[in-house]
Amino acid sequence: MAKTPTKKNVTKESTAKKQRTGSKAEAAQKKTDAAVPSQADLKKLSKSLNGDQTAFPKPDSGQIDASVLDRLFDVVLSRRGIDPSTSHSARLLSRGTSKVAQKFGEEAVECLIEAVAGRTQELIGESADVLYHLIVLWVDAGVTPAEVWAELQRREGTSGIAEKASRPRQ
Repeated sequence: MAKTPTKKNVTKESTAKKQRTGSKAEAAQKKTDAAVPSQADLKKLSKSLNGDQTAFPKPDSGQIDASVLDRLFDVVLSRRGIDPSTSHSARLLSRGTSKVAQKFGEEAVECLIEAVAGRTQELIGESADVLYHLIVLWVDAGVTPAEVWAELQRREGTSGIAEKASRPRQ
């Protein structure tokens, strides 16, 4: 019987994996992938804020916007085909679609665990991880953010129930 993922299980597995894979390549990756914050960096930030929601800029403040996703996509795209030992994105992409999809799924589960547990700061960090890994999946599949934004725009103003009902049955 498969084990139901819990934050404890996921954390144990991630810690064990990090201990097995710690290397000079990780140091090089941090330099090369500086535009993509590591999970450790996101967790440090989350802990340092101690739940202070005012420390995060509000989306309507002009300080942040969704174009950060387009810039992240460009960074991940630029890592495709380069030496996997120098970039986390390159390493993921070099492992193939199955591994990219698996990693996205793992991050999504971690995000869900934090949401169910009601840990807002951890949910924010895991959400950033999910978005990063979704973008890696897009790069792997040849999907661009513009295509996704166009689909969202097409659906805008349409009831979710009506949109789902309009999809062809398979």
